[in-house]
Amino acid sequence: MTKSAAIVIGAGSSIGSALCNRWQQDDAISHVFAVSREHTAVYEQSGDTSIQNIACDYTETSIIDACETIKNLQDEMQLETISRVCICNGILHNDNVWPEKRIEELNSDALIEVFTINSVTPLLWLKALITLVKAPSDCVITVFNARIGSIGDNRSGGWYSYRASKAALNMLLKTAAIEYARRAKNVKLISFHPGTTDTALSRPFQGSVKKDNLFTPDFVADHLVRIMNTQNVDGELSFIDWENKAIAW
Repeated sequence: MTKSAAIVIGAGSSIGSALCNRWQQDDAISHVFAVSREHTAVYEQSGDTSIQNIACDYTETSIIDACETIKNLQDEMQLETISRVCICNGILHNDNVWPEKRIEELNSDALIEVFTINSVTPLLWLKALITLVKAPSDCVITVFNARIGSIGDNRSGGWYSYRASKAALNMLLKTAAIEYARRAKNVKLISFHPGTTDTALSRPFQGSVKKDNLFTPDFVADHLVRIMNTQNVDGELSFIDWENKAIAW
């Protein structure tokens, strides 16, 4: 049986942690590389060799170092392929950033911070990963996005920096998918909307969400793993939701 690994980037997040747990129970995945800001943010090893915590502060140098560490561990553990990658990083709000309701609320520093985390950082990962995931066997890479990044679906306005950063992410992913199709033909790229999930990111905005439309991280992880298992490597970027339905660009 092929020894296949999964990489979860942003493994300290609620969905990232759920993905780590899900893949640890998957017979098709023999090892999980859990990338987060702190080793202790995800798991203590406790002798469990099926998961390896890797610290990364998401600067470009740290991303390159993390990929080099994964490569070395892959060789050491004789893992034949990396078949699954999820990039779960993202920001909607923090102490300095909040979704803008009016154009007067725009702030250049906040715009730059949101674009850096939501648009630039995922592409830095794809830059560092391309040689790592190139292989004879298939690999599916999912980057977390949001339906609100759809230009065609924008009917209410507002949320300037978040909307724009997610729309920009799609253009960057589309461009990367074209290059991956030439240089790493075994890779499928997905831009994924998980739905409204009960996490710290969405908690301040859950008041108007119906109970049936608020998902647990485990629910999202299960759906995403199933979706990734059924993808065809076609050289295209797919912008889809948790039901595997296409979202308008």
